[in-house]
Amino acid sequence: MTVEDFRDSEPWRVFRIMSEFVEGFETLNKISPAVSIFGSSRAPRRSKYYRLAERMARELVKAGYNIITGAGPGAMEAANKGAKEAGGQSVGLNIELPQEQQPNPYLTTLLQFRYFFVRKMMFVKYSCAFVIFPGGFGTMDEFFESLTLVQTHKIESFPVVLMGSTYWHPLAQWLRNFMLAEGCIGGADLQLFHIMDEPEEAVRYITSQTQRAVRPPATV
Repeated sequence: MTVEDFRDSEPWRVFRIMSEFVEGFETLNKISPAVSIFGSSRAPRRSKYYRLAERMARELVKAGYNIITGAGPGAMEAANKGAKEAGGQSVGLNIELPQEQQPNPYLTTLLQFRYFFVRKMMFVKYSCAFVIFPGGFGTMDEFFESLTLVQTHKIESFPVVLMGSTYWHPLAQWLRNFMLAEGCIGGADLQLFHIMDEPEEAVRYITSQTQRAVRPPATV
């Protein structure tokens, strides 16, 4: 087998995956305590959610946390902007996409990922809380995966905050009126997340739950 053939093989893919894990572990192990902020990459800079994400990051940095985002534009950019301007570590975990996502200019640390599942593990392993702003499929994926991991006790429970009651309350009502009513989830599962509107309120809640301590690394 030639070198070129090996690099096109499945075993070579394993080495690429391993390299992303190693780089992520080495870099993010120094970023603590950290809160991951998610939200739409399409949120325009003039939108209320962009401004809210920026405020949220500033308040978290003032409370002693660093910020991790998906490195892209929109709500992610806003959170990195707020974190950097407040003097905190502003981390971005960028994903390679067919329509290339350019990292935003407010990062103090950038990691590039080819594999979604490696990137998602880094968010979970090195965050002591998730703050989730309105977003699309990717944002929902991060939200529901965090609930699944806590629900199944694959990770220790940690704060999951949904920012923006107007956006999130209809989803919460659907979970209650259909998922819970059909017995697909339990009543306690609806307590795994909290909907809030004010960054200060969210920071108080996160601080009360984490006590500024680093959550033990997830075993996922």
